[in-house]
Amino acid sequence: MEIVLLDKELTIILAIAAVAAPFVAFLINFFFVPNQSKLSGWISGIAILKSLVLAAIVFARVWNQPELHVQHLWFTIGGTQILLGVWLNNLSVLMLLLVSAIALPVHVYSVIYMKGDTAYSRYFAYLSFFCFAMLALVIMDNLLTLYAFWELVGFASYLLIGFWFTREKAVQANKKAFIMNRIGDVGLLIGIMLVYTHCGTFDMFKLFGTNATAAATATNAHWLTIAGLCFLAGAIAKSAQFPLHTWLPDAMEGPTSVSALIHAATMVAAGIFLLGRVYPMFNTEVLTIIAVVGCFTAFMAATIALTQTDIKRILAYSTISQLGFMMMAMGVGAYSSALFHLATHAFFKCLLFLSAGVIIHQMQHLKHEHHLDIDVQNINQMGGLRKLMPVTFITTCIAALALIGFPLTSGCLSKDGILIQAFAWAQGKSWVYSIIPATAVFTSLLTAFYIARLVFKVFFGSSPVAEAEGIIEPEAHTRSWQLYLPLMVLALCCLFPLFSFSPLQYEQAWIFKGFASYVNVDAAGKYAEIIPALVSVLSIGMVLIAYGVYVKQRLQWLKTGGLLLNISYNGWYIDSFYNNVVVKTTVGLSRFISWFDNNVVDGIVKFLTGIKLVISRLSAWIDRNIIDGFIHLITLIVKQAGNFVRGFQTGRVQGYLFTMLLIVLALYILKTFI
Repeated sequence: MEIVLLDKELTIILAIAAVAAPFVAFLINFFFVPNQSKLSGWISGIAILKSLVLAAIVFARVWNQPELHVQHLWFTIGGTQILLGVWLNNLSVLMLLLVSAIALPVHVYSVIYMKGDTAYSRYFAYLSFFCFAMLALVIMDNLLTLYAFWELVGFASYLLIGFWFTREKAVQANKKAFIMNRIGDVGLLIGIMLVYTHCGTFDMFKLFGTNATAAATATNAHWLTIAGLCFLAGAIAKSAQFPLHTWLPDAMEGPTSVSALIHAATMVAAGIFLLGRVYPMFNTEVLTIIAVVGCFTAFMAATIALTQTDIKRILAYSTISQLGFMMMAMGVGAYSSALFHLATHAFFKCLLFLSAGVIIHQMQHLKHEHHLDIDVQNINQMGGLRKLMPVTFITTCIAALALIGFPLTSGCLSKDGILIQAFAWAQGKSWVYSIIPATAVFTSLLTAFYIARLVFKVFFGSSPVAEAEGIIEPEAHTRSWQLYLPLMVLALCCLFPLFSFSPLQYEQAWIFKGFASYVNVDAAGKYAEIIPALVSVLSIGMVLIAYGVYVKQRLQWLKTGGLLLNISYNGWYIDSFYNNVVVKTTVGLSRFISWFDNNVVDGIVKFLTGIKLVISRLSAWIDRNIIDGFIHLITLIVKQAGNFVRGFQTGRVQGYLFTMLLIVLALYILKTFI
């Protein structure tokens, strides 16, 4: 028994050490390392490598084993004790491993990508802090500490998105990300308070653990629906879902390596992790809303990605769309597939962003060396790069195939699981519910088209770059192993063997087996062969159409403009709506309130002050001239009477007798004649 206890404590210590390593690197880089020292990259890289090794050990000890939970007294308010602890189960150790596994190649890549930057050490300090906040978030057992690290993740992303703060666009982007996430965070905080009010605890192990009973007593209560929607609001903002999604495309103003980390396994993944952590709290109504929001977001973002020209914005909308798939999966009960797709998406999306960074660097190299007038991120001004960048071309294609869900890739397994279970969820319900899986399939086809468009635009055809092709050495800007080794490793992780020995059966994947599924297995089995085959065939068709449009340039009818193209290119005008309606209305209302305060409220106050002043002056005049005058008059009369009477006080008896005679005479006359 003692050995088991020590083993449990050791696992907890290893998990805490995995979290602490990046924080130590942050402190060293931020306070002690010179700003352009190469040492900062090594410090952060070694720290995240340590986190990965420790996370792998913790994963091996906890995966599919009894969950571990330890806590200690944090503070006491009155008679209420708040406990602080660590909760390790399949979800937390998977995220611990995933975050560190994605962060390591990003750190290695960043050593070269950020080379020469004037704030090199500050970059790695922020990057380490970002990893620390996310790693801490996934092991917390308390809603309060989860919220604290949730905010730290947002703060770290704010620092990294606006890393190049001398650029106005970067400043505006990090402000936008920060503010929009605060909207969702207010909802999350309200949800936490509701849970505490009705359950009397912040302990997630008691609330949502295997043997949780705290929230079960109120399963049918209306407050639980409201609390679930509040938690959903937090996830919507953090995972960039409609309508709080517009911050993520603008977040591309940060370094591309940061974009890879944000989009793959840190900030946006936190929203899906939150839903997974508190999943037992969601009732049918909330789950349906989650499914609708996720499905619509996936479709909307895919349609926007179809027409974007900035390579990073295309990938940003792709992330929003894929997160929508995960959100939808949570809503339809495909809990295990949602987390499975979160893991597979982390690798191929990280690879796509790192490849985009290499492409942008290569384009900058060509632009400066040959004085080309091009936008280095515009795919319309790229082309023919497959000969210059064969390694990047191959790795990008592998990642693109995984994003499409092509057989033999990891994306095929996870996305098929979501689609199959979505159809199983809709079976037996009203036809309206079938719209969700049908839309998801259509979105998958759009995904195939827009990522094929990106690949064909960048690596095929001709462009201003092709003119310089003969004098540019192939892979001229990617000779350093720190750039291409992460691409190759991530490319291998995009293939099916990492997750399952079966390339076509998602049920055999070890991640899928590690989590519960809330969908009818028999119903899902009916679609297990039809849906994957149908989606694969149609996706190949979409890739061929894209090839015909952008390489052969034959299907010109797809290039014509019009209303739909403008709606897509302008992001469904959602940003315009926010700027022209929400922002301007808010600013206008603020100005009106300011005017009303300055002119009406202050005017009334000044008017009342004037009246009060006049009354005060009138009161002072009355007091001074009438009341004081009357008192002075009485005083004068008394004084004169006193002086008059005093004249009779001579001290002579004759005078007194004469006075008495006059008084008697006066009284006699008055008595007689009056």
